[in-house]
Amino acid sequence: MLTFQLRAKPAYQRVKLWRRLQAVGAVGLKHSVYVLPSTEQARQSFLRLLREIDRSGGEGLVYESELVAGMRDDQVRALFNAARDSDYESLARDMRKLLQAARRKKGTPETAPALVKLRQRLDAIEQVDFFGASGRRAAEALLAQLDHSVIFRDTAPKTSAIGPADMTNRVRVTRQDIHVDRIACAWLIKRFIDPKGTLKFVSGKSYAPGPREYRYDMQDGEFTHEGDNCSFETLLLRARLTDPALKAIGEVIHDMDLKDEKFGHPETPGIAHVIAGICRTQGTDEARVARGQELFDHIYEQFRRRGK
Repeated sequence: MLTFQLRAKPAYQRVKLWRRLQAVGAVGLKHSVYVLPSTEQARQSFLRLLREIDRSGGEGLVYESELVAGMRDDQVRALFNAARDSDYESLARDMRKLLQAARRKKGTPETAPALVKLRQRLDAIEQVDFFGASGRRAAEALLAQLDHSVIFRDTAPKTSAIGPADMTNRVRVTRQDIHVDRIACAWLIKRFIDPKGTLKFVSGKSYAPGPREYRYDMQDGEFTHEGDNCSFETLLLRARLTDPALKAIGEVIHDMDLKDEKFGHPETPGIAHVIAGICRTQGTDEARVARGQELFDHIYEQFRRRGK
């Protein structure tokens, strides 16, 4: 925790300190009382700020606490997540504006630098997203949509030649800590596209594929967001799967992943709650895939019977 007092003037010192606190991810509990998770990096961040406070003629104290204003750990974590969700939502609004503007203008020389700045903002927020705020997935999905939109694909790998005949007996690679789209994609791959294939989870957003490896729902992946489609929809199109039940599931995943309410299936909120529960209770990606396979088997059967 960091507590401090600053001189009333000059006022810009207080504004400068507030910006520095935001940059390191600190949240305020009350006036001039800020908190970070108890890590060495957090301690060093607060000590640097304390030195700035001293140089500006103020005073402060950095200390470690187990009880924070009578709040439970989950309540403090909620403060961090609320702050990061606000950051993610602001970023998501700017991403949507860029996507809409670029579509209207069919791409301009300014779009690529703007996309770089948005990616940098997302990286900065993720650096201080200590407890996995829910808005992170939507922001990442929008960035992937921008990355792989037809507007920005001039320099992207040309993977559209990959057809159904090339999609069996492969290793499917995606990012660790899978959520909605990647859980559903894993089920689709193992159930309908490549039952004998294997799944591989890697750290980081980028990955250089090895022989017989295809990446899905990750940066520069062979199967990821394309135009307005989430990765699940892209897989359906490229595998030429026309089952109406799978199409309905793809629409549900689209709305959960991109949060644009494009299709509005009444089942979507309930399925989203179940997947959120899977992600909270299952610590490994393999366990999430196993639970996801059970869930989507049932969902598929329900949509299939409805279509008869």
